[in-house]
Amino acid sequence: MEDKALLADGFAEALIGMGRQHTQDLAVYDYLRCVEILMERDGMDYTEACEYMEYNVIGAWVGKGTPVFIDAFKEEE
Repeated sequence: MEDKALLADGFAEALIGMGRQHTQDLAVYDYLRCVEILMERDGMDYTEACEYMEYNVIGAWVGKGTPVFIDAFKEEE
């Protein structure tokens, strides 16, 4: 039986797709967009938003299906 992907509350605008690992679906979020959401929505500065992400979001294991947060590679111009 496949486990369902879990979604991160409040970060729908940062959801960039679904990933798959073995039989597990995972929601994939843009880390920097999540930081921007915290800054815009909650009035945090950049450092506060990054610290919040690291401790409260990325550091939160909620079981199988825990979302993945990525830093996208950007082409150098």
